[in-house]
Amino acid sequence: MEREVVLAKLRERIVLFAASHLSRDVAEDLAQEVLMLLHEKYAHLERPEDLLPLSLQIVRFKIMSLRRKAVRRGEYTQVSITDIPLPDLDANPADTLERKEMLQRLERSIAQLGDRCRQLIRLKLQGKTFPEIQKIMGAGALNTVYTWDHRCRKNLLDLMGGEWEKGAK
Repeated sequence: MEREVVLAKLRERIVLFAASHLSRDVAEDLAQEVLMLLHEKYAHLERPEDLLPLSLQIVRFKIMSLRRKAVRRGEYTQVSITDIPLPDLDANPADTLERKEMLQRLERSIAQLGDRCRQLIRLKLQGKTFPEIQKIMGAGALNTVYTWDHRCRKNLLDLMGGEWEKGAK
């Protein structure tokens, strides 16, 4: 019974000491860890004069360990996700206009392509693989589809003015 009273008072002191350096929740957890350590490794010590300095030393070591871990993980230099401003993708009217003009050029150029090229591009945009496109379009060999794709992209690039991103040359 006397040991339980000593451990209860010791726990209060450990929590107060740890709470002066850390949050109350973490202090409670540390106190529990220290008491478990005292029970497992230092069960032969009974007197408060022996237990108090030992327990405070153990708490100091545990606090230092927590701080080292926090530094290692970068917890002191972390920025909250709510503090990071998100870029407004529509903020630049010039970029929006360039994208719109490029899409219009692309639509006009695709309309000038032959039926096979338009069908090939449509199937690729639907996520079809080249073997699937081969079956759908009835090509005799897979290399035929690769050749069609290469020629269609080259024709499309020529119709776009030789460049994908900039205006026509």
